[in-house]
Amino acid sequence: MAAGRAAQPVLTARLAAIGVLILVAAALGVYVAVVGLRVKDGSDSATQRDRAVQAARQLGVNLNTLDYQNGQRDIDRIVAGTTGKLKDQLAGQSKALLDRLTQTKARTTVSDPQAAVVSIDDDSAEIMVSMNATVTNEKVKNAAPQYWRLLMDLDRHGDRWLVSNMEMVP
Repeated sequence: MAAGRAAQPVLTARLAAIGVLILVAAALGVYVAVVGLRVKDGSDSATQRDRAVQAARQLGVNLNTLDYQNGQRDIDRIVAGTTGKLKDQLAGQSKALLDRLTQTKARTTVSDPQAAVVSIDDDSAEIMVSMNATVTNEKVKNAAPQYWRLLMDLDRHGDRWLVSNMEMVP
């Protein structure tokens, strides 16, 4: 009987140690899960930031990369990168722009496109886009590049960022 009583404190101590190990493992599991979610949220934020910047830069390039021979395709590409009132406005002006491109046989090209975030949250962003654009036509064969800066407002639609407003910045 004395041996049974002596074994009981050892068994109790082992059970207590196992209980502490289970609690430590559970706490560690919760900690790893929380840190993992924060890292994932950070990478999602960085991904969305990159997507917003890329969408704004691409629209800036599209706006200044036009060729009278492919005018409708170029204009459609511009409209596809927009949303809301801006999309409606550009779609409504597309025929006039296409006619002007065709009449003047204009081509525009872009160099050195840059974009930077002014502000961003989960579903909207403000991006500054700058680039050099060169417009040529039958009368002007060797035009000098013009420096452009645009401030663009973007809205997030699922994984896509679309430009909802833009203005020229001096």
